[in-house]
Amino acid sequence: MATHYKLWINGEWAEAESESVFPVINPATGLEFATASAAKRGDARKAIDAARDAFDNTNWSSSPPLRASVLQKAADLLRKDVDNLARIETLDNGMPIGWAKRFVLDTADFFDYFAGLTRPLEEQLDEHSTVVYEPIGVAAGIVPWNLPLKMASWKVAPALAAGDTVVLKPSSQTPLTALKLGEIFHQAGCPDGVMNVIAGQGSVVGAALAGSTKVDKVAFTGGTETGKEVMQLASANLKKITLECGGKSANLILPDADIAKAVKGAVFAIFFNAGQVCTAGSRLLLPESIHDRFMEHLIRETGKLRIGDGLTDPDMGPVISAGQLEKDREHIEYGTREGAKLVFGGKRLDMGAGGTSGVDGARGFFVEPTVFDDVAPDMRIAQEEIFGPVLSVLTYGEEDEAIEIANGTRYGLAGAVWSEDLLHAKRVASRIAAGTVWINTYHGAPKHAPFGGYKESGIGRELGVYGLREYLEVKHIMIG
Repeated sequence: MATHYKLWINGEWAEAESESVFPVINPATGLEFATASAAKRGDARKAIDAARDAFDNTNWSSSPPLRASVLQKAADLLRKDVDNLARIETLDNGMPIGWAKRFVLDTADFFDYFAGLTRPLEEQLDEHSTVVYEPIGVAAGIVPWNLPLKMASWKVAPALAAGDTVVLKPSSQTPLTALKLGEIFHQAGCPDGVMNVIAGQGSVVGAALAGSTKVDKVAFTGGTETGKEVMQLASANLKKITLECGGKSANLILPDADIAKAVKGAVFAIFFNAGQVCTAGSRLLLPESIHDRFMEHLIRETGKLRIGDGLTDPDMGPVISAGQLEKDREHIEYGTREGAKLVFGGKRLDMGAGGTSGVDGARGFFVEPTVFDDVAPDMRIAQEEIFGPVLSVLTYGEEDEAIEIANGTRYGLAGAVWSEDLLHAKRVASRIAAGTVWINTYHGAPKHAPFGGYKESGIGRELGVYGLREYLEVKHIMIG
């Protein structure tokens, strides 16, 4: 019998008012393995009211030692339950179990880090002026399905450290580890109502959170179009927003790059988590001088990837759903139709759990790692965020052309430069319009460094003190 997960509201498990539930599907098999209560607007109001009451009527916002203690204890509980939580994450999302364990431990480290940022922030400008930072109030976090626990922690940790109370809405495709977080914070000593988690459809629950005048801050990670809708809803009371949206990141190889390292980096940049990462290096920019040699190595390395059920800890698992599978296949068709050259992959893999066809004929949502060469900058596969294991390879002549291609999208989340000349690489990185630019590496997001995007990739920053301040009001106190 499938395990059932309820909502976490005001310090306890609660069924949705409507008593409706939705299935949670294992993407490696296409089969239901759990169910979750489907929150509606009434449930969202209950969670918001609980968070509002906890902010107004408990000592949470005024007690840094309490906040630090709760975050540290939550970190300890995560570490103690790492195997169970990682297994749930893999069943829910499909990611390789090794990465799932790493993300549970990363989340614990993240909570520990923010436990050290709970003390009040204050700046003395001069003898007359002091700047103090105060909690905003009720913070709503809306998180995606691609890295469920990690993305939840990016919202929860800074909000709680700042002294805010939280209503967290995970994706209805991957709600389980986020729901577990509610219980974990309760066990860690969090006062009732400070941490609430409700699962349900974004168009219903997410909209209720973004539009509520009792919510003071909304932090969203997801697609750019949905981010724009959240921004519009948030204008109801001009609540503060953080939006981390889409990306079409350029992975720029310079002629003097170490090809062996850059190839491994390029494979990791696009095929990590089956390409389901907002920072995925989905556009590979190669100089004409090394194109053929680089592609030979790239295809060979891509062919070595082990694909399978995340519980077997492969290099790449399934994509999240039948809908995402279809989207990937549509973009592969676009690439072929527009004249790009398919040089690797492009097919659905007929696999289920353990590499079989699944139980009772069910099929997992597996897509071959796919590489297109001869891609033009204006093709759909070079402009649209696919969010799957599909790589577009673009060739350039001069460096200025490479920069023009790299910046030639509506996005500006991340990018990378590969070169053995670090000074030159830094100069090139400074010309890329993106919030994060890596040099000779990819996908790093240190907890103390800012993360966010330019252009239509978002507003605001997460992580570190930069992320903490997104959950604080700034007050100037002046003595006459």
